[in-house]
Amino acid sequence: MPLAATAPPILSLRELSKRFGQTLAVDRLSLDVPRGSLFGLLGPNGAGKTTTLSMATGLLRPDAGTAVVDGADVWADPPVAKARMGVLPDGVRLFDRLTGAELLRYHGLLRGMPEADVTGRAGELLAALGLAEAASTLVIDYSAGMRKKIGLACALIHAPRLLLLDEPFEAVDPVSGETIREILRGFVASGGTVVLSSHVMELVESLCDRVAIIAQGRMLAAGTLDEVRQGQPLQRRFLDLVGTQALDAGSLSWLRSS
Repeated sequence: MPLAATAPPILSLRELSKRFGQTLAVDRLSLDVPRGSLFGLLGPNGAGKTTTLSMATGLLRPDAGTAVVDGADVWADPPVAKARMGVLPDGVRLFDRLTGAELLRYHGLLRGMPEADVTGRAGELLAALGLAEAASTLVIDYSAGMRKKIGLACALIHAPRLLLLDEPFEAVDPVSGETIREILRGFVASGGTVVLSSHVMELVESLCDRVAIIAQGRMLAAGTLDEVRQGQPLQRRFLDLVGTQALDAGSLSWLRSS
């Protein structure tokens, strides 16, 4: 029997809620992520994906609810929980006055790794992600795609068993994107688990084996890819669940004038 079917979930969220002023960003959201899965968290812009991942990783304290990573409560025992995961957050500034190599060294040593291991792994990650020639360049001078890749390298360097990635393919070129896909597939094949957020249906459908769809901070569907699709393309199923906004007949008519 597969490990994921018998072992407790590597990530368990229960009744997470978060409000910003009058806006309820996440509304009593619960989710279990099985071990060894490549899990896609889907939703439109403003659905609560980033807020959910921020609460799951200890970057944002929930108003209510719990997040447990591999048996460790993120808010009751943060050092243990955070040691078991690698995180690529969205919108969190890197220490960009360091070079790429220095940033990886900083993250590795912060994780308590031996310096020899940090040096070896940093070199391999920089080469794999196409950043070897930029190893001595300040991160502030990196492009948006390069920043995304060095952030992923920082999340990977301590070889966690759980990766939580917020829009990991955003601004990444197709060649680098395929390399990242290979890295993530290999990570999962070796027993790791990946949770990634996205609003790109094709990406999630081609990469993930399990999916959750959220909108307005609420869970609309979760399960295997086939369970969520229910015989439809993922894009169609997503639109059925989330809904679409129809344009008025005369809206933007000035764009169609000759």
